Amino acid sequence: MATIVLPRSLIALFPAAPRRCEVEAATVAEAIDRLDELAPGMRNRLLDSGPVVREHIKVFVDQVPATLATPMGRDSTLHIIPAVSGG
Repeated sequence: MATIVLPRSLIALFPAAPRRCEVEAATVAEAIDRLDELAPGMRNRLLDSGPVVREHIKVFVDQVPATLATPMGRDSTLHIIPAVSGG
């Protein structure tokens, strides 16, 4: 199963979301759909109506920048990284 790793900033917004979880997914899009089943509303937070990953969110599969169509293997790790801002 593929692993999804979430940052604390998303966990703060979605307390039901696990910091790490394993999902059956062939693509990043499928992994985000599985994540939304665990933490409803997560998909809308990460994707726009395109659907494409929102501009301020970056996703990486096995440390390589990814899109929704990027394939995921059974041993892949998906990192979801929101932009950090502030002063």
